[in-house]
Amino acid sequence: MPVSELHPLPFFLPPEARLLMLGSFPPKPNRWSMPFFYPNLQNDMWRIMGVLFFGDKDHLLTPDRKAFDQNRIQAFCTEHGIALGDTATEVIRLKDNASDQFLEVVARIDLKETLAQLPRLQAIVTTGQKATDTLLSLIDAPEPAIGSSTTFRFDGRTFTLFRMPSSSRAYPKPLMEKAAVYRTMFEKLGMLPALPSDR
Repeated sequence: MPVSELHPLPFFLPPEARLLMLGSFPPKPNRWSMPFFYPNLQNDMWRIMGVLFFGDKDHLLTPDRKAFDQNRIQAFCTEHGIALGDTATEVIRLKDNASDQFLEVVARIDLKETLAQLPRLQAIVTTGQKATDTLLSLIDAPEPAIGSSTTFRFDGRTFTLFRMPSSSRAYPKPLMEKAAVYRTMFEKLGMLPALPSDR
């Protein structure tokens, strides 16, 4: 009988954050290259950020490219106003993997408590179908199409909800195609720097 797992990481909530990125739940620790969000080297989230913010998909990896650089990633997120968490805080893995389709959500994020710690927050992004479904169970909002957004009110505040493609390699789209969708979101939020190639 599968046993439920509690979320193994504290949420990363810089008080100046403007964007909260919510996934579903971390993979098992044996898949981690660091004890932080999107830790699996087969996940492209930090490569997407490297492409968009630094013009280099490997910018947020360690020099040997065998792990993501946790210290650099946390500094990057703090500087650019990005908070990180997951929509599930307890799950049962129906199979021995991190696939969303085999995650049964036992407990969900305390959204009110989380948002109270982010007074400057403007937007939330969900990074996969399970994350989107779980968040929508907590708010009154229609489901945006992938790459689209909607607005909603929660606890007296108005937020934009963006629905992004999964950064997992299991989502069959090339890295640069995913990065283009994320680029549109960051441009709408005015969060992207001008890279040399953009000038």
